[in-house]
Amino acid sequence: MRILLAALAGAAAMFVWTAIAHMATPLGRIGFSEMPNEQAVLHTMNDSIGAKPGLYIFPWTDPNDPKMMEKYQAAAKVNPSGMLLYRGPGQDMGADMSPMLIKEFLKQFAQALIAAWIVSMIAGGFVTRVGVVTAIGASAGIATNVSYWNWYGYPTDYTLAQITIEVISALVAGLAIATVMNRRTA
Repeated sequence: MRILLAALAGAAAMFVWTAIAHMATPLGRIGFSEMPNEQAVLHTMNDSIGAKPGLYIFPWTDPNDPKMMEKYQAAAKVNPSGMLLYRGPGQDMGADMSPMLIKEFLKQFAQALIAAWIVSMIAGGFVTRVGVVTAIGASAGIATNVSYWNWYGYPTDYTLAQITIEVISALVAGLAIATVMNRRTA
C-alpha cells in the first residue's frame, strides 16, 4: 500500500511540475519555430496529404529496397529532408484536453510506480532514494530525446529543454516518493 501511495504522490508531483514547466516557463516552447509562408505550406499539405494523419519522413525511400540509403542520400542532396507530424483539418487536439491530461497522468503514475517499487528495495535514506528516482528520470529523459536529436535532427535547445523537464520531474517525484516511503529500509 505504501508503494501505491508513494507512486500517487510522485505522479501528482510530476503532473504539477510538468504543468508549470509547460505553462509558466519557456521550457515547453524551446526549440519550436514559426513556419515561414505557413498558409502556402498548409494549403499544399492539405492538398497533398488531406485527412491522413501520420508521421512522415522525407524524402521517402522504400525501406525494403537494398539501395535505400544510397537513394535517400541522393534525394537528400537535392531536396529538403525532415519529419512531419501531421493531422488533417479538424483532427487537432481540440479544446478539451481532458483525455490527454488523463493519459499523461496515467503515464506519470506508471513511471512513479516503477520508481517507488525500486525505492522500496533500497536500504538508503531519504537523499539516496531521491537520487535514485532522479537518476531513473535522467536516464529516461536522455533515452529518447538524445536519440531524436542524433538521428532525426531535433534542435539541440529543444532536446536540452525536454531533458531538463524530465530530470526535474523525476526530482520532484523522488522527493514525494521518498517522503511517503520515509526511511523504511529494504
